[in-house]
Amino acid sequence: MTNPKIKKKDRALTVSWIVVAAVYAAVFAAEQVISPNSMLFTVLKKGATYALVAVSMNLLNGFTGIFSLGQAGFMLLGAYTYAIFTIPLEHRSSVYQYFNGGVVQFTLPWFLAMILAGLVAAFFAWLIGLPVLRLKSDYLAIATLGFAEIIRAILQWNQLGPVTNGSNMLRLFPNFNSFNILKADGSVAVYLSTTVPFLIAGVCIGLIVLLLHSGYGRAFKSIRDDEVAAEAMGVNLAHHKQLAFCISSFFAGVGGAMLAMYQTTVQAKSFTTAMTYEILLMVVIGGVGSVTGSVISSFLFVACSEWWLRFLDNEQFIGDFQVPLLRNGFRLVVFSIIIMVVVLFFRRGIMGTRELPDVIRALPGAVRSLPEKMRARRERRSASRKEAGR
Repeated sequence: MTNPKIKKKDRALTVSWIVVAAVYAAVFAAEQVISPNSMLFTVLKKGATYALVAVSMNLLNGFTGIFSLGQAGFMLLGAYTYAIFTIPLEHRSSVYQYFNGGVVQFTLPWFLAMILAGLVAAFFAWLIGLPVLRLKSDYLAIATLGFAEIIRAILQWNQLGPVTNGSNMLRLFPNFNSFNILKADGSVAVYLSTTVPFLIAGVCIGLIVLLLHSGYGRAFKSIRDDEVAAEAMGVNLAHHKQLAFCISSFFAGVGGAMLAMYQTTVQAKSFTTAMTYEILLMVVIGGVGSVTGSVISSFLFVACSEWWLRFLDNEQFIGDFQVPLLRNGFRLVVFSIIIMVVVLFFRRGIMGTRELPDVIRALPGAVRSLPEKMRARRERRSASRKEAGR
């Protein structure tokens, strides 16, 4: 006889897959009918990129309990690796005009360069993980933050110019628009500049979810909950911490390559500490320990900061009356207030530790209990009115 709980769980997973498939279908359909210059696609592309990086950071901070702030550094390594190895040969002389065309004189396909970007980030994570993962909490965060700043400075060093182009930007490499399918006359037949980034992020996040549900994922969670108990159960702390650090950095490197494709140029000075703080904020708002929460908060964060609140930076007039406070920079003030409200009222984030199947599983019960909650609320109001009448 089938266990009802298992049957309900399987049903929730099926509905979750249907929801995800519907989202992808909606993105593809919207891309074909809405103008490609719409701000919607800017938000979707950047949101998909940041969703992957936020989930990779959550793997480390939320599921393993390692407080790292080096995400911007690993993204920078991934972005530079992707750009260096995908610039077409005919454009290298113009990109590396101050360094005689550079030393890399071959081009990799974008997908190989993206995998290489992740591998380079994972390699550096392995190198710095050997000493810094012995540190705890704040000390580890400071060490990884210092690593990100050092990498940013080194990549701008002119002595490395033949490889990194020094302090000059890298450009003319394949970007998201390169995924569009063109007709013979050069016009676009099928738009894929938003769908493909969604697919890349989705595959990477899916791999992270599979990892979290494996034996390694359970070992990571046990380290987060209690290192002493995990070690007593046979978990090799040093090995698993190093593994989590490298895997998280691999996907951060892939996210950096995606960010390079989104921005169409790469320059080290744009990968600042503020970028790491933004990603950490997405993780906290979504829920530390929730993959779904990190994805949702990433899109909400990008939409609010890049689109929905843009009007607050412009002066607005109602007739001859100028609306007060609306001027350049006011958007960030309102955005900060919204973040404070979310953090105050959602102490564990939007999702807490729940995932999409958990929400779908709990939805029927919540709908059934809604009339009872409304009736109880009416009874409380009636009782308070009677008390006031006395």
